[in-house]
Amino acid sequence: MADAGALLEVEDLQVHFPLRGSFGARLVGKDVGAVQAVDGISFSVARGEVLGIVGESGSGKTTLGRALLRLVDPTGGSIRLEGEDVLGLREREVRAMRRKVQMVFQDPHASLNPAMTIETAVGHPLRIHGVTRDRADIRNRVSAVLERVGLSPPDQYLGKYPSDLSGGQKQRAVLARAVILSPSLLVADEPVSMLDMSVRAKILELMLGLKNDLDLTYVYITHDLATAKFFCDRVAIMYLGRIVEIGATEEIFANPRHPYTQSLLRAIPDPDPSRSIPRDLPRGEVPDAAEPPLGCRFHPRCPKAFAPCGWEARDLHDMLEQRWAVGGQELFEAERLQLGDLAGLDQPGSRATVPSATGTGDDVATLLDRIREDDSRERIWHGIESITPRPGGAVIEFHPGHDPVLRPVGGAEVACHLYDPELAEVPEQAPPA
Repeated sequence: MADAGALLEVEDLQVHFPLRGSFGARLVGKDVGAVQAVDGISFSVARGEVLGIVGESGSGKTTLGRALLRLVDPTGGSIRLEGEDVLGLREREVRAMRRKVQMVFQDPHASLNPAMTIETAVGHPLRIHGVTRDRADIRNRVSAVLERVGLSPPDQYLGKYPSDLSGGQKQRAVLARAVILSPSLLVADEPVSMLDMSVRAKILELMLGLKNDLDLTYVYITHDLATAKFFCDRVAIMYLGRIVEIGATEEIFANPRHPYTQSLLRAIPDPDPSRSIPRDLPRGEVPDAAEPPLGCRFHPRCPKAFAPCGWEARDLHDMLEQRWAVGGQELFEAERLQLGDLAGLDQPGSRATVPSATGTGDDVATLLDRIREDDSRERIWHGIESITPRPGGAVIEFHPGHDPVLRPVGGAEVACHLYDPELAEVPEQAPPA
C-alpha cells in the first residue's frame, strides 16, 4: 500500500548480478547463479527525513543507493519517487528524474574531474540538464551555491582545480554540485569516510544545514554507527542484501533487538581505555552473496541462532573446520582420518551425508556425538534433528529452516525468529545483550 506522506517508496527491491561461469556453461545456457547484492528490500522515506542505511562491507548498501538513481538496473521490485514509478522510466525520463535525485559519492578525490575548474564542475549539471547555458548566469548560480557550502569567498575557488583543494573542500564542492539543481532527495554514500576526523563533523553539520534550508531528504549510507546516530532520524540495518532491523535512531541505539544490530553496537570503540566492554563480535566473515545461507542469512554467525534459523550442510562443514583449526594437528588427524571426502557438505541443503573413511556409518555417528559432547554450546546442535548411521556414512537431518520477515517489535521492525510468536516464545522486551 502506498504511503501518502512518503517522498520515496521502495518495495521488494532486488538487484542480482548474474555470474558469467565457464565458457561451456554459457554455451549450453546453464544457469550459474547470481550475486544477490540486494534481495527483497522494502522501506519508505518521508519528505524531510534522514534514513540511514547501515551495514558491513558486502551488505549491499552501496548497490541499493546506486539502484535508487538507476545507476544499476534492479532485477525486481519497485521504486517510486513522489509517486512516480522510477523503474518504468525510459532513458530520457531517467535523466529528468535525476534532477530530483542526486548522489554524493564516498571519495571526493574521484568525484571531481581533475581537468575541470570548480566553476565548470559545479556548474556542469546546469548545462547537462538544460537549465541554463548563459555563462554569467552559471557563474552567479555557482557562486551562490559555493557560498552556501562554505567555500567563501567563492571568487577564490571558481578558478581552482580539485588538486588545489583539501579533502574537506572537495567534498563541499561535491555537495555544491549535488544541490545546484535543487533536488528533493540526496543519496549520500559514505560521504565522510574518506575525510579526516576533524572535518567529518563539519561536513555532517553542513549537510544538516542544507537539509533544513533546501528542504532536502537524505538516504545516508554508512558503516559508521556513530555518524548515523548523530545524523539520521531513522536507521535501517542491512545484512547480506536484506534489511534485518529498521526503526527510529533512538530506538535502535537504546534497545537493539536483532543479534546483528547488537553486535554492531558492541563493536563501536569506547574512548575510555579504563573501561572493559565485552565485544562478543560475530564470528567469521559475511558469506558469499552468490550462495547465501538458507533461512536467516545471519545464522552462521549468530550467537542466538536456534532450530528454525536454517542450519545446513555447509554449517556443519564450517564447524568441523573451525574445530580442527583450534584443536591443532593431533585432533585434526585423529578425527579427519575417520571421515571420507567432505566436499559434498559444501552444497546448500537441509540434509547431508557425512561419509566414512572406513565405510561404517556407526563410526561417523559416534564421532559426531563425541564432538557434540565436547562443545554442546555450539549453536549448530540446535539445528540438527537427527544423526542416522547408514552404510558408507551418517545422514544428518536438519530442522526445517525459515526465512525471517520484518515484523513490528516495540518501536522497530525486526527480521528475527526470536520475535516470531509461531517459532519462539519471547518476552515483549528482549533481555539486554
